[in-house]
Amino acid sequence: MIDVKSKEDIEAMREGGSILGRVMEALKIEVKPGVSTGELDNLAKNLILKNNAQSSFLGYNGYPKSICTSINEEVVHGIPSSRKLKEGDILSLDAGIFYKGFHTDVALTLPVGEISPEDKKLVDSAKKGLFAGLKKVKEGIRIGDISSAIQKSIENDGFSVIRDCTGHGIGKELHEEPSVPNYGEPGTGEILKEGNTIAIEPMACFGNFPVKTQEDGWTIVTSDGKKSAHFEFTILVRNNDYENLTPVEI
Repeated sequence: MIDVKSKEDIEAMREGGSILGRVMEALKIEVKPGVSTGELDNLAKNLILKNNAQSSFLGYNGYPKSICTSINEEVVHGIPSSRKLKEGDILSLDAGIFYKGFHTDVALTLPVGEISPEDKKLVDSAKKGLFAGLKKVKEGIRIGDISSAIQKSIENDGFSVIRDCTGHGIGKELHEEPSVPNYGEPGTGEILKEGNTIAIEPMACFGNFPVKTQEDGWTIVTSDGKKSAHFEFTILVRNNDYENLTPVEI
């Protein structure tokens, strides 16, 4: 059963998503060679608290930081640390906040300084995959319609789609029904209704799509060590389209 949000619920998520978007815009400015992922986390933590919100990630199943910072072959859930960004890295920033009883979640992949043309194509493909999925969103479609559009977009660019990590419903809980895979068949899966809120988050990679979890118990990396890219919006399903509840320029 996919939760249908009330007008009041949606307004709370809209306000929270706006705060989250501003946090991400501030983080984007600081992504440069020599900056540590721990410094980015501290900035995010302070900005979130300044806006009377809480990090959705901090303490979630024991996660120790306020955001996720995943570099190069790290797909998702990279833990901020003293590690410094280097020229040519690509960095996935993933953040969520809890505000007025509701969660919102957003992610984007950024270049660190100048990146290779091949890496830029990967990042652009993941971004295109997000918008391909979003174009399908309206009341009455099925999850598989979104999943299939993402998969076709990314695979047509010559990249692979990460299959073990998915998007998700979101609201009072960070992860709600339904699961939103980044691959699948059109006409399959749950039917979306106006008032549903979901996080769509394609992940594209070079090479093959299998992944593994590192010894820290959180960081998921590509099994072949090749780079990946990740984008995510929290969106509201409307009658004929969608609303992005986490406005950030990507």
